[in-house]
Amino acid sequence: MLTNSSTVSLKVLLTGGDKLQGYVQQSYRLVNNYGPTESTVVTTSYAVDNHQPNIPIGKPISNTRVYILDRWNHLQPVGVPGELCIAGDGLARGYLNNPEFTAEKFVLVSYRSNKSYRTYSSSKIYKTGDLARWLPDGNIEFMGRVDHQVKIRGYRIEAGEIESCLASRPEVKEAVVADRVDNTGNRYLCAYVVPHLSHLTDSPGGETFEIAELKNYLSGKIPAYMVPRYFVKIDEVPLTANGKVDRKALPEPGFERGS
Repeated sequence: MLTNSSTVSLKVLLTGGDKLQGYVQQSYRLVNNYGPTESTVVTTSYAVDNHQPNIPIGKPISNTRVYILDRWNHLQPVGVPGELCIAGDGLARGYLNNPEFTAEKFVLVSYRSNKSYRTYSSSKIYKTGDLARWLPDGNIEFMGRVDHQVKIRGYRIEAGEIESCLASRPEVKEAVVADRVDNTGNRYLCAYVVPHLSHLTDSPGGETFEIAELKNYLSGKIPAYMVPRYFVKIDEVPLTANGKVDRKALPEPGFERGS
């Protein structure tokens, strides 16, 4: 854990391995990196230079290409979530002594290579299983894992998209969205929110008003079927031994916090 005294001589801090949120400009330079083992060591990089609630993973480094694809391996437009796939000189050949998994994760795809849409180029890509989307400025936003997609009432929902919307609010420090099943067998969404200390209130009606504000905000940003049924305030997001979000440790929502 970094403290003010420990950062006096710190010039550059490199991060990677999970989604970075809620950075406020410090005396040192922060660089957020992304890169799985299969595309060692860094695939994308982003130099953070100001206060940002959602910090991108940046743009591909030299000799590396990144594609955001749907489940049919079609290119996704700007702003639409999809699976982050990697191509380029840093790509691994595959998994040692595991041809089946290699064939599943390292695939050959073809795309139209010029504006005339008459010629095609083929690329070997690695399917990371990570959910991301292109931002209008050409950077990439990491949104979580593809396997955290849920299907509710026939709609396929990206939990990471909801989490990004919540994290953009000034009163939200961290947010995790998970699916739950009620006692009738119906699946629903629950949002777990870690509030910023500066936005906590001791007034009797403060908590209800704050949750109502979050729900109203989401209603203007995403379709109604993506708005979580319940919102739960937690002190911190539970983590596994590897530092990842431990979704199994998230508490069941109290029905008094429902809509």
